[in-house]
Amino acid sequence: MNAPLKKSEAAVTLLSRVSTAKVLTLAPKRPPLGGRILAHVSAIAAHVIPPLIVIALTLIVWELLCNRPGATLPPPSRVLKETWELIVDPFFDRGGIDKGLFWHLSASLQRVAFGYALAASVGVALGTLVGQSTWAMRGLDPIFQVLRTVPPLAWLPLSLAAFRDGQPSAIFVIFITAIWPVIINTAVGIRNIPQDYRNVAAVLRLNHFEFFYKIMVPAAAPYIFTGLRIGIGLSWLAIVAAEMLIGGVGIGFFIWDAWNSSHISEIILALIYVGIIGFVLDRIVALAATIVTRGTAAN
Repeated sequence: MNAPLKKSEAAVTLLSRVSTAKVLTLAPKRPPLGGRILAHVSAIAAHVIPPLIVIALTLIVWELLCNRPGATLPPPSRVLKETWELIVDPFFDRGGIDKGLFWHLSASLQRVAFGYALAASVGVALGTLVGQSTWAMRGLDPIFQVLRTVPPLAWLPLSLAAFRDGQPSAIFVIFITAIWPVIINTAVGIRNIPQDYRNVAAVLRLNHFEFFYKIMVPAAAPYIFTGLRIGIGLSWLAIVAAEMLIGGVGIGFFIWDAWNSSHISEIILALIYVGIIGFVLDRIVALAATIVTRGTAAN
């Protein structure tokens, strides 16, 4: 009787060892370092190479079209030649408005930062009020819908009459341009907060301030950042247009002054910088949205 039992126990032990060995052999192996580096390089190349190809093709087509007799715009080779000093030395300052592109862009960014910060703070507050209160929505929403359709530059004469100075007038134009998408998206986000969240807040007896920063803001954050991304783009558009009219140091005035001086290559260079900075500003807000909302905001 004992011999068959011992044989059975030995068989079970052997079977368990075989099963363990099979499991161990089926475990995934970590790829070698070279393979991981190659995978990272391939991922980066998949994002970098397509836009580089498109840019190269665009430059080639631009060069061919603008090198023909009778072309009114300069080709890329001529733009590079005529603006080389501005590219390699963007920090020069000869006094007055004769400054490098760094100073013009810096002045524009400072105006945008101030006006956009005001629009973001006031817009979130008003959007929260409109989204949370039915009476506020009925009273304020029609006014907001009418005012947001007014073109940004239409506010400039009124702001110049009120402030008597170009700097606050430009900041006001940025503020009045960027605030509407922030208000509307924040209000939509607040109205879409699930009722379960409100029930939890009622059970926990949260006060208004706790409900605001613990429930409302996290739940509506994806909507809020959507409005902020739209607002930063509109701010950058508005400041370039406003600076063409108010004068002084700024990238908008630089473009207008280059036009008056018939320096088309400088206008093209400035537009390239404007586009790049606008893209960077949008990416900064998108990165902040991804961090705050943990990836739930749309990119």
